[in-house]
Amino acid sequence: MLDHIIPSKARRKILQLFFQNPNSSFYLRKIVRDIGEEVNAVKRELDILSQAKLLHKEKRLNKIFYTLNKNYLLYDEFLRIFAKSAFLAELIYKNLSKIGKVKFIVISTKFVKQTPIKEDEIYLLIVGIIVVPEVAAIVSEAEKQFGREVNYTVMAEEEFAFRKKNNDPFIWRFLKQPKVMLVGTEDDLLK
Repeated sequence: MLDHIIPSKARRKILQLFFQNPNSSFYLRKIVRDIGEEVNAVKRELDILSQAKLLHKEKRLNKIFYTLNKNYLLYDEFLRIFAKSAFLAELIYKNLSKIGKVKFIVISTKFVKQTPIKEDEIYLLIVGIIVVPEVAAIVSEAEKQFGREVNYTVMAEEEFAFRKKNNDPFIWRFLKQPKVMLVGTEDDLLK
């Protein structure tokens, strides 16, 4: 998907690694192992991304560790872009026809940032005529990689419209937070 926009395969893989693990630090050899690219290519790209201030570089003992700069001007935009190629999103896109007639699929950026949520919050909202067992199987698979429960809700368009219109706090709390649209547009979701 990003091949034409970010032509360097090593850079794409590095960005994907960091944005899908936004709270982690990595050193050169670990990155090389995780993304399966040549050490020289990885080193060159890490230097470029550090110079651009997207990655922080910190020397600890005899290793240099890299972490995402969460104050980088385009951090949130990159986070949303790479959320669409993360494991959960790929599972959803791959199985979209099995899920049903989908109007909206929305992921909270709390999921992308790996931020814990309260019991009454959700990471994922799916609206439409949905095959719930398919969604449950996808979420179960994603939970294995995510390492904890992925709270989600599924509802028909009519219920969603009704709950929005009647200012349902559960729905509006989710809609007011930053999110990533996997299916549908944010304008349509909020109107």
